[in-house]
Amino acid sequence: MMSASQEYAQAAGESLMKDAPVIDFDKFQPTRSMIARRKRKDVAMGALISVAFIVALIPLFSVLWTTIANGVKRLNLNFLSYNMSGVIGGQPTASGGYGGIQHAIIGTLEITLGALVISVPIGIMCSVFLIEYSRGGKFAKAIGLLVDVMSGVPSIVAGLFAFSMFTILVGPGTFNGFEGSVALSLLMIPTVVKSSEEMLKIVPNDLREASYALGVTKQRTITKIVLRTALPGIVSGVILAIARVVGETAPLLMTAGYISTTNVNLFSGQMTTLPVYVYQEYSKLKVACPAHASAACVTDIPMQRAWAAALVLIVIVLILNLIGRLVARVFAVKAER
Repeated sequence: MMSASQEYAQAAGESLMKDAPVIDFDKFQPTRSMIARRKRKDVAMGALISVAFIVALIPLFSVLWTTIANGVKRLNLNFLSYNMSGVIGGQPTASGGYGGIQHAIIGTLEITLGALVISVPIGIMCSVFLIEYSRGGKFAKAIGLLVDVMSGVPSIVAGLFAFSMFTILVGPGTFNGFEGSVALSLLMIPTVVKSSEEMLKIVPNDLREASYALGVTKQRTITKIVLRTALPGIVSGVILAIARVVGETAPLLMTAGYISTTNVNLFSGQMTTLPVYVYQEYSKLKVACPAHASAACVTDIPMQRAWAAALVLIVIVLILNLIGRLVARVFAVKAER
């Protein structure tokens, strides 16, 4: 037996059901013409995106193919293991080669590593402050504005700043690899900050709250959970920063200088990098062979060396990318299945 209240509720429900409008869902069904039109649009947009992708790849493959085709002619072990000391015109050296890029490879790796050591800690700590501590304050907005301004600063200005700073601190006429690292770090820091900031933003707040609930300190939460979770994205940003500066020439010409011999001391003496080497060789275009020179003398050897050095630079960037992705995979948080 139902109570009076239950009978009243049932009667009210039946009344509402009778008064409810009847919706004809069949008229919302898409027609055949509408489905065909959607398919045509889907095919057209897919074709348009594919064409845009192919068009974007054409310059990339063109640069790669041109560099490989012209650079592989002079690329050999002798070219990689000797510097430019003792090279006279287009005549072969005592080793049987025509000069090499050993000094430029060492300079590129050392100067880039020095810039990495400077920019990565500063960039990551800056992004941690902006996301974990400041959280949209006035000071954070000012820092964000300065980072945006720095990202648009021409590379030559970074070189002038490093040159002026070392002139004041050390003395006029100072050229060394570390000075070049400082110049490149100014170009790397904005990229590291912005990429790390975006990666820290997408870390779920649930991870932070769960860590705090277990009594973990904020500093340990940031270092062990937040940064560990965002590590793959941070490494990708660092790789982008390296790719941004590894091909720079202007700031290194006025900071690291150019030398034809090998210098492994980052803090003393001039150092040559691959972009500067390519610029110097390309600016020569051709060399003259003396009248008594043999057939081994090559007049366009500077252009051949420039293309080969450019190819080596591309390979170095590729290797650095692979190393960065390997590091990100090794230290990334393993997802449980």
